[in-house]
Amino acid sequence: MEPSDRALRQGARLSRAFVVALLVAAALERAAAQSAPRADHHQHLFSPALAALISPPPPAAPTTPIDAAQLVSLLDAAGIRRAAVLSVAYIWGSPARAIENDREKVRAENDWTAAEVARYRDRLVGFCGVNPLKDYALDEIARCAGIRELRTGLKLHIGNSVVNYRDPRHVERLRAVFRLANRQRMAIVIHMRASISQKLPYGRDEAQIFFDQILPEAPDVSVQIAHLAGGGAPADPAADAALDVFIDAIAKKHPLARRLYFDVTGVAQPTTSAERRDVIARQLRQLGLDRILYGTDAPAGGNLLPREGWAAFRQLPLTEDEFRTIAGNLAPYLR
Repeated sequence: MEPSDRALRQGARLSRAFVVALLVAAALERAAAQSAPRADHHQHLFSPALAALISPPPPAAPTTPIDAAQLVSLLDAAGIRRAAVLSVAYIWGSPARAIENDREKVRAENDWTAAEVARYRDRLVGFCGVNPLKDYALDEIARCAGIRELRTGLKLHIGNSVVNYRDPRHVERLRAVFRLANRQRMAIVIHMRASISQKLPYGRDEAQIFFDQILPEAPDVSVQIAHLAGGGAPADPAADAALDVFIDAIAKKHPLARRLYFDVTGVAQPTTSAERRDVIARQLRQLGLDRILYGTDAPAGGNLLPREGWAAFRQLPLTEDEFRTIAGNLAPYLR
C-alpha cells in the first residue's frame, strides 16, 4: 500500500523536528562546553589504602578509591580540560588518627598520587600533601620537589593538621614550610580554616597572623586560599571575617596580596540561600574576579561533581561577563 500524501507530509515534519532537536541539543552542548571552566583548581584522588582509612564504620557504605581515570571522566562530562590534583597524604599525618609509621604512609600516598597524575600529564598537575607540623614535613616537601608530578606545588590543610594560629611554635613551623616551598618554587594551596572539631580559634585575628607572619615567607609563588578562606561550607561567619583581611589588603594594594588567589570550592550549593548568594557575589567582586579560581573538591562524601558544581556556582547573581572571566581564569601553575 502506498503511503498517503498526508502521511508523507507528517513523516517529513517529524524528520525535520528530529533534526532540529538534534541541532538544538548539539548547540546547547557546545554552549555548555564554551562556558565551562578551563580548569578545576581543587580536586583529590583517594588511593585504596586512603579510602579504607577514611571509610565510615559498617553498615555505612565504604569510601571508594578515586583514581585519575575516574577524575578525567568527570572532567570530560563537565567540559573541563585540566585539574589540580591536591594530594591528601596529610590525612595519614593527622593527629586525630593514631597511625603507626605515618611518615612512610604519607610518602606512599604522595607517590601513588604522582603515579596517577603521570597517566594524564596533559590534563592533570599534582601537588604534594603533608601535615606542616610533622618533624618530617620539610624532608617530604623537598623530596616532592624532585618528583615531576608533584613539584608544581604544596597542599596544606590547616584544619586536618590541627594547626593553631595562636601557638607561636605552629606559626614558626608554617613559616619554615612557606620558606621551603618558595625556595623550591612550589605554588601553595592552603585550606586555612582552623579545626572546627577541635574548636580552635579562627577569624579575622587568625587571618591577620597568617597575612603578617606566614605569607611573607613565600613572596615568589602563588598562594591559593581554598574555599574562600572557609572549610567548604556555604556559610561560615568565621571564614567571612577571615576573608575580610584579604579583601582589605587587596583594596589597599598591599604588595603581599599580589600573588594571592582564591578558589570557590564548595561555597555555592544548590541549597544556598539567595541572601548568601548575594554575599558570595559581593566577596568575589571585592577580591577581584581575576583572582577567583573554580574548584569542585573530591567526588566523594556528598560533594558535587564538577558538572553539578559549576551549575550550582552559576546560580550566583553574577553577570555573564563575570562568569566568563572566572571560567577563563587559570592559576599561574597551570599557565
